[in-house]
Amino acid sequence: MNPRIPAAALSALLLAVVLTACSGAPPSEPKPTRPAAETTPEPTVQPVETEAPDATDGKPACDTIITEGTVEALTAIGWTPKRQDFVIGDIALPDGMLCFWADYTIATDHGQLYGWAEISSDDAAAAQASLLESGWLRENGPEGSYFTEDPQFSLGTDDEGYGMTYLFGDGWVKLSDTKQGLILIDWAG
Repeated sequence: MNPRIPAAALSALLLAVVLTACSGAPPSEPKPTRPAAETTPEPTVQPVETEAPDATDGKPACDTIITEGTVEALTAIGWTPKRQDFVIGDIALPDGMLCFWADYTIATDHGQLYGWAEISSDDAAAAQASLLESGWLRENGPEGSYFTEDPQFSLGTDDEGYGMTYLFGDGWVKLSDTKQGLILIDWAG
């Protein structure tokens, strides 16, 4: 082994340490900071256009298809509705609406869904057949026919184990993220 290699390596290392220590820039003057009252943080979430609760003249709206108490409770916690078209499979229901209530000032997947639409008997039959073909479960009750998603695929369920559920009545259909949530939809058309 050549005895000069370790000494050369040691010299190179020592030179690198000295150069690094000497290359530091002199400390700079601290930059003035703005007072805390003037700082405005950038929003982390882009605002979403929502529908402010607004009662209409006999037409369904996000704040009229559900009970007044539900609207008051949701708005009291800062939630607003975002209205979407009501579609079941490939059946569009243009006079209906889906309303997803949430706090749109933050990024969240927590909210509540309520929907109501008029539906013809032909569209109701086609929608129900489509739901059954997609694995939804049917249950008849005194209010109408319930179609609920298979609980094993549901993102959330109510106290009775029901997830997202449609209720088909005579000329109308309701939708909520749980079967129990359907009782909060009181629009009669």
